[in-house]
Amino acid sequence: MELTERTRNSVTFFGADGIDNAGGAAHGFSTRLGGVSEGMWESLNLGVSRGDDPDHVRENYRRFFAAIGADGKRIATTNQVHGGMVRCVTTADVKADPYDRPGYEADGLMTDLPGVALVVYSADCIPILFYDPVRRVIAAVHAGWRGTAAGIASTAVERMVDVYGCRSEDILAAIGPGIGPDCFETHEDVPNAMTAALSTAVLHHIKIKENGKFAVDLKNINAMRLEQAGLDPDHIAVSHMCTSCNPDKFWSHRKLGTSRGSMAAAIQLL
Repeated sequence: MELTERTRNSVTFFGADGIDNAGGAAHGFSTRLGGVSEGMWESLNLGVSRGDDPDHVRENYRRFFAAIGADGKRIATTNQVHGGMVRCVTTADVKADPYDRPGYEADGLMTDLPGVALVVYSADCIPILFYDPVRRVIAAVHAGWRGTAAGIASTAVERMVDVYGCRSEDILAAIGPGIGPDCFETHEDVPNAMTAALSTAVLHHIKIKENGKFAVDLKNINAMRLEQAGLDPDHIAVSHMCTSCNPDKFWSHRKLGTSRGSMAAAIQLL
């Protein structure tokens, strides 16, 4: 399974061919291209807490959802806290306006409700979208380094299996654009957290740089987590795009700090 760049109606996003081929779900990882926001939020800002004009952000959502083929009239979002919780979305969590903030905290959402777009935000952290075309269940996860160490990707799989009766071998997972290992330079706290969670198996994805710091490959650590959770490697797509290396295409917290917008990853059962 592969992730490819697409542009529809001037909105640029990324999608997984395997999810497309399975049918029954609209999905996409946004870029910063194709919206109406101005100034430091130019142009496709989907973050509702960045200080942007709310009318611009709402129009950006309308454009993004239209581009990926989602209805977008019923959505579920979350207050992300860089943790490992995955919430089951019910009708009580569904809203129409992205500015209607939920009263719960989680870094992952899942549902079997048709017509509800699950949305997670990122600006270097790793977004992951899940789809089980057999049981018709979807999930969306935000995996920063803390969430990656906490195993939120495998937790999403386990919750899909436990709550909805999914089989891990049926689940498709797309790991979207996020910061790459060359740009994700850290002190030893990050590799220590990874090795504490995954032992020496994770060392293949951690390198010591000449300056004594560490380069950590969050995308492939999450892919490893998914394989350990029982996903077929052919059902996992990993984006090669680094958000920090490409600030003209993506919002990057490491590159731009707080003077930026946010991207979103969304998936909806049709």
